[in-house]
Amino acid sequence: MKVIKNYLYNAGYQILLMLAPVLTTPYVARVLGANNNGINTYTNGWVTFFYLAGQLGISLYGNREIAYQRKDKYKRSKAFWGIITLQIFTSSIALVAYLLAVFLFSSAFKVYFLLQALWIVAYGIDISWYFMGMEDFKKTVSRNTIVKLITIALIFILVRNQNDLAKYIFLLGFAQLAGSLTLWPYLRKNIQWVKIREWHPLKHFYPALLLFIPTITTQIYLVVNRIMLGRMAPQAAVSQFNFGDNIVKLVLAIVTATGTVMLPHIANKFASGDIKGVRESLYKSFDFVTAIAVPMMFGLMAIAYKFAPWFLGSEYGPTGGVIFWEAPAILMIAWSNVTGTQYLMPIHREHQYTISVTVGAVVNVIANLFLISLYGANGAAVATVISEMSVTAVQLYFVKGTIRRRALFAPIWRYLLSGLFMYLVVSRIDGIMNMTIINLTLQVILGVAIYVIGLFLLRAPIIKQAKGLLKK
Repeated sequence: MKVIKNYLYNAGYQILLMLAPVLTTPYVARVLGANNNGINTYTNGWVTFFYLAGQLGISLYGNREIAYQRKDKYKRSKAFWGIITLQIFTSSIALVAYLLAVFLFSSAFKVYFLLQALWIVAYGIDISWYFMGMEDFKKTVSRNTIVKLITIALIFILVRNQNDLAKYIFLLGFAQLAGSLTLWPYLRKNIQWVKIREWHPLKHFYPALLLFIPTITTQIYLVVNRIMLGRMAPQAAVSQFNFGDNIVKLVLAIVTATGTVMLPHIANKFASGDIKGVRESLYKSFDFVTAIAVPMMFGLMAIAYKFAPWFLGSEYGPTGGVIFWEAPAILMIAWSNVTGTQYLMPIHREHQYTISVTVGAVVNVIANLFLISLYGANGAAVATVISEMSVTAVQLYFVKGTIRRRALFAPIWRYLLSGLFMYLVVSRIDGIMNMTIINLTLQVILGVAIYVIGLFLLRAPIIKQAKGLLKK
């Protein structure tokens, strides 16, 4: 039940992250315009590499290490002080390197690049990994929720026209910084002081670096689409792709919330030697993410072309194609989230996880070179799906000796068949209805009803899981 509560906390926050753009995205898209939004996307894409370099792989490594030492306050305190010292040190180096790069190489957008530096500071002092390792998601979710709501209000108050791009970038970076700062007071009751000579921050460097390699590699094919679009297409195309990609990834966040919750849970089971419990948790998790990823994928595809210009504005009509072609990535990422984040990472098979995301990054760059030049933003969307498929395929190959893949995929047809029928009905209705908030709500309700009825008729395993949870 603790895992379920943590998932609900995390999923609830992800739903807030989904609802926030419902309020801000149409406003920002219209007020700042496609060109300014493209500038924000482009400059933020570059700063992402620097704050990830500063964090190394500490977000994942710290999460896992605290989960291993959870029951011993002294050991986890010792681990915390060593890890946070390393994080602050490496983030400081990343900040200096970033500022040098901005002053030496940036001629255009220099002010915007400097404002993006707040993200490096924010991630440099972020300790959410500690509370995730403790499986205490309530604190991180509650603090971040408050900060997010305040930020939304400030965007509407302060961002009024196209000249307010600098304010918008500052607000986003400052919100991240504020969210990081609010977690520190909770440490007082969770850890104890350890003598500085016992911290040994450098001993965490190599294992964190091993997790940094897949982290930065993953970001390559998350950010490279935007950077390559910025070089090969107009800035408007970057923002059109970015909004489409964000809509897909925000919906996906509800699915990947399981990975954030399950990583420390699986790590703790693994440290306790409960291998059978690890496998049983993974089978249930794989079935669960499939059950919710399939309707999200088909649902977005059904409404994409009318939803984008209605939600974002007429100049974002091409975003509908981005959403449609990128939606299948939801299912691919859901699967790789289980095999990679929930299995390979917690049991010290980082090298296999690294190989899988490296393959994905290489495939993504190659696919982008061909597809962006031919199809623009839609090509970048297709390249994303192809790269995620390659990541999933490689990870499934690696788990074949320890996880029964037939058991993972046996019920998949039930979900796909229910989802496909839902897609056919909703897309047909979408074709004859105007896009309004009432019509969109009706389509969502109808789609959910059709999908759930299909699961009952086909006796999908998730129904049995749901009944068991409801009894508890």
